Amino acid sequence: MGPPDAILGVTEAFKRDTNPKKINLGVGAYRDDNGKPWVLPSVRKAEERIIGKQLDKEYATIIGIPDFYNKAIELALGKDSERLQGKHNATTQVIYLYISVIVLGTGIHIGFVIVIDIIRNIWKYGVKGADLSLEQWKELSQLVKKNNLFPFFDMAYQGFASGDVDRDAQAVRIFEKDGHLYCLAQSFAKNMGLYGERAGAYSVITASKEEADRVTSQIKILIRALYSNPPLHGARLAAEILNDAELRAIWFKDVKTMADRIINIRAQLKGNLVKLGSSRSWDHITNQIGMFCYTGMTAENVERLSKEFSIYLTKDGRISMAGVTSKNVDYLAQAMHEVTK
Repeated sequence: MGPPDAILGVTEAFKRDTNPKKINLGVGAYRDDNGKPWVLPSVRKAEERIIGKQLDKEYATIIGIPDFYNKAIELALGKDSERLQGKHNATTQVIYLYISVIVLGTGIHIGFVIVIDIIRNIWKYGVKGADLSLEQWKELSQLVKKNNLFPFFDMAYQGFASGDVDRDAQAVRIFEKDGHLYCLAQSFAKNMGLYGERAGAYSVITASKEEADRVTSQIKILIRALYSNPPLHGARLAAEILNDAELRAIWFKDVKTMADRIINIRAQLKGNLVKLGSSRSWDHITNQIGMFCYTGMTAENVERLSKEFSIYLTKDGRISMAGVTSKNVDYLAQAMHEVTK
């Protein structure tokens, strides 16, 4: 028997627990304030339109649906990107799960590891547990350029993190403006709630259109061997939203709704811990953005939370803020305070 999955195993343990106060903080999917999955109104409307079109179910091309992947990279870099205007991007629709395999296949993971190490060293000097500021991203961009490194961006939360799709893309756009060549992975699982649809995009930003064409040809070879072509439905939903002004406007409201709830619940959790008289600093709870929060709790703290309070999370102390609601935030704060005294 293999070991249980580090994240899905948390959900399995949660389901076995009979405590009515139990909380699952392991799941990486958005929940509303009642703890229920939420299908975005923009996605509902897009799905109605897609069904109404009575499209066939033929295979997509190897690199997917152009209406999806072209709009995905435009969302990331912005309409005014010189790279996009010059077609210096090799962009494909992918099953998000396979991004790491593609990276390993092209041999560019070494540069990414070095960049991660640089970021970790920056955190050691005062920003550990917090997202990098714009000034820090600018500094990192220059450091990467100075050391001739090849950066890889994994952007899974555009719009979901702050509620503003442009603001959440600023790190990538800083590197874009500074003239880097880089890779970019995008997922629409979180920001459109398309978790089970595996809708993603992968881009390699190159020095010319000719180079982009060559890179695309190599990506096609990799995809053909891995999974042949990506699934249709999720990409069609995302494309319908990204290409339609009305649906796009609704989606912008949807992501702000999700982001604002997460931001507000972070503030409530931190505020409760302060009220309880915790001697620790919990500023990182509100300094971080996105669905997850790295609390700084130890594996021992986590074990006590599950055994004594029926609160389940991964051993590294990471909690999914989507699992925290106005109904359980007091209980969670009390439990966190007890195990971290």
